[in-house]
Amino acid sequence: MNTIKYSVPGINCNHCVHTIKTELGDLEGVLGVDADSTIKEVSIQYDAPATPEKIENLMAEINYPVKK
Repeated sequence: MNTIKYSVPGINCNHCVHTIKTELGDLEGVLGVDADSTIKEVSIQYDAPATPEKIENLMAEINYPVKK
């Protein structure tokens, strides 16, 4: 299992957290998602076929682009 953390400036509320958890949770290979609107951070646990690139692309698609 791999874990990756991202800063996501667009997280402002619990609705944002719920959306991110729901959308990323549907991505094949994602095992867990933790999001915190206070520190604007998302932590994702994943295995193949999920990849950082797929996760980052999905985050951008749902209007929560990650800050690198």
